[in-house]
Amino acid sequence: MKKYIYIIPVLAATMAFSSCQDKLNIPQHGVQSYENYYQTDEEAEAGANAMYLQGRGLGMNYVLGKNMLTDDFWAGGSSRGDNADLEQLNEFTFGTDQGYLEGMFTSYYQIIYKANVVLGHVTGESAIMKRSRSEAKVFRAWAYFELITMWGNPPLVDHELLPSEYSRPNGTTEELWGLVEKDLTEAIASGDLPEKANADDKTVWRLTKQFAQAILGKAYLWQGKNKEAADEFDNIIKSGKYRLFDGGYDNILSYNTKHNCESILEFNRVKDDNNPYDNFDMLYVMLGWRTDRLNIADPSVHPSNGWGFVVPQKNLYDAFVAEEGEKGYRLNGTLKTLAQVNEMGVTIIPGSTMINEGYFNWKLRYEPDAFGDYVGMIHHQNLRIMRYAEVLLLAAEAHLAAGNQDKANQYLNEVRTRAQLPYKAATLQAIQLEKRLELCAEGTRFQDMLRWGIAYDCMKDQGKNCPLIDSNGDIKYVVYNTDANKFGFKKGKHERLPYPGKEISLNPNIEQNPGW
Repeated sequence: MKKYIYIIPVLAATMAFSSCQDKLNIPQHGVQSYENYYQTDEEAEAGANAMYLQGRGLGMNYVLGKNMLTDDFWAGGSSRGDNADLEQLNEFTFGTDQGYLEGMFTSYYQIIYKANVVLGHVTGESAIMKRSRSEAKVFRAWAYFELITMWGNPPLVDHELLPSEYSRPNGTTEELWGLVEKDLTEAIASGDLPEKANADDKTVWRLTKQFAQAILGKAYLWQGKNKEAADEFDNIIKSGKYRLFDGGYDNILSYNTKHNCESILEFNRVKDDNNPYDNFDMLYVMLGWRTDRLNIADPSVHPSNGWGFVVPQKNLYDAFVAEEGEKGYRLNGTLKTLAQVNEMGVTIIPGSTMINEGYFNWKLRYEPDAFGDYVGMIHHQNLRIMRYAEVLLLAAEAHLAAGNQDKANQYLNEVRTRAQLPYKAATLQAIQLEKRLELCAEGTRFQDMLRWGIAYDCMKDQGKNCPLIDSNGDIKYVVYNTDANKFGFKKGKHERLPYPGKEISLNPNIEQNPGW
């Protein structure tokens, strides 16, 4: 467990301090004891803000890792081997040493550690201190929701660990979900979490009561507690503090529409010319098109650098077309075809190839005005975690499972109306499709496929071949994995991600998931 990374330096520093006192009997000036910190509002706020910074730092692993574990994208690049880690994820050829998964797993536990610090040390009763404790409970619950739904039964850590407690065993399903429910219900009931004044309020960027309700609703839904889930989602909807964005679907996640009326949680990147390197992050250069294989006549369409590591699959495009048609409003706000980017003045350089089937990201496009120096490395785009459309679709599913067809129809079709689609009666299959299209590239599909039991059928052949497109638009599929036993989603194995090998070596009490 990586929690010891934070605890051991503190203990070491304390021991060193004690040793100095014993030998020299000279008090150190300007050093504050860890045990006496978090006694002021400023210190409590610093503890809470550390959780936000950790959440923001998830971006690379969260966006790239989760999208690679779906049937929506290829691990792109100019050619095979450009990013072996992403190829492993995308083709299900990874092992227990997979870098993105290790980074994600560790980041969630770092959030949990920081939450436990706040809950263990912030004891005052000021408004800021009470809010910080409630935020810590929500952060801890959110991190555990992610861990449970992808890893299954990770170790439960609900306090700062003593050295004798470092080797924690796997938690049980009951106690893990119990902690999530307890944390969220307490935080929601506390009255200490902020709320937006109305849907157009852009001043609230911290965790809100409604985000806590959304995660609690998801926790209930994943456990099959459908009535309880429906009630939580209804509470958000009835609050009137959110609505679907109506400023053009292609701008729903734009740099210029941060904290819009649909945003429930996003982690901030603030443009600060005095401290630009605070926003050093290669995420968007990796999401961008493969520019060393493209002629781009107009730099306002796409900056000059992009690595093309998240490339839409044809079957995603086909799913959009089957539901919306080639001119679909939402489709054209999410993806662009090769013909469409050609119309923008973008062409493939003659004689070159790249991993692509003729489709390009647009909803997550590389916006030139989101970047400062070192374009693509320093950007000011927020990390978007949840928006209102997801709540509506979760509510539709919960109500359908709870036997309330009318509300399921209502919520499903609210999303479809914004997508300029006709009325459709809610079925599980209709909701599954709507979530795939509406929340494309937003980090929900892998966990949904696991929960719905469709991951094997959707991804059993993933990694069988890889598409290469040339400057004429011709595509050939190259086979790199010839052993069918070594690629694709495997039953009895990939329903749970592996605990990182480093964690197992450090903590032999963790029982590895089946198949690993």
